[in-house]
Parts: sequence; structure tokens; C-alpha cells
Amino acid sequence: MSFDAKSELLAGLRANPSLVTLCTGGFHNRKAKDVNAYPRIVYTELNNADDSFVDNQAVSSEVRFQISIFTNDSTISKETAIAKEVDKTMKILGYSRYSSVDLLEDSQVFHKAMRYLKTFNN
Repeated sequence: MSFDAKSELLAGLRANPSLVTLCTGGFHNRKAKDVNAYPRIVYTELNNADDSFVDNQAVSSEVRFQISIFTNDSTISKETAIAKEVDKTMKILGYSRYSSVDLLEDSQVFHKAMRYLKTFNN
């Protein structure tokens, strides 16, 4: 298993100056510290498991993340720009996007969920 995936991901998000500027609500693992700060990114590790084996030893692991972009009425116009920067950053880190969906949390909170996967060689 790749146990450093979250650290690599956060470092990659923070290294993108456009994302830092756009996401004034910050980057958060699983839960935002301030649920009223928009726009923000919340990342969640969905899966981190051994993937390939040689002689009963794991030689790679597959990691899946969901990157959630949260906006409100006054920041929804930034959602597409943030999504493009997230996608660019994730591809630089070696991830591929396998899903992206627009959700509505309630009448005032917009949520774009983007899912990515990457295989790490152990």
C-alpha cells in the first residue's frame, strides 16, 4: 500500500498557485475546518489497496481519491476554473480521472465530485 498518497496529493494541490488563489476556503482532508468558507476543496482517499503481486508479494498498489469542490451562490462561477486546475494537477501527479459529477448539497451549496486513480509501484 502507498501510505504517502495523501501527503503527495496535498503537496501537489498546494504547489498549484492558481488553485491556492482560487480556493480561498483552503484544502481539507475529509472534512472542512470551516464549512462556511467557499470555494474550498475536500479530498478523500476512497481506496488504497495492493494491486499486483509477484511471488505473493505486493509490487504495486492502486489509490483512488475523490476531490470535492464546494462552492456557493457567490463563488459558483469559479467552479469550472477550479476543476480545470484540479484536473491539471492530478494528471501531473500521475492520476487519471474516471468520474466527475455535479451535485447539489442543499439549495445553497454546490459540490463537484471528481474521482481519480493511480497505480504506485512498491
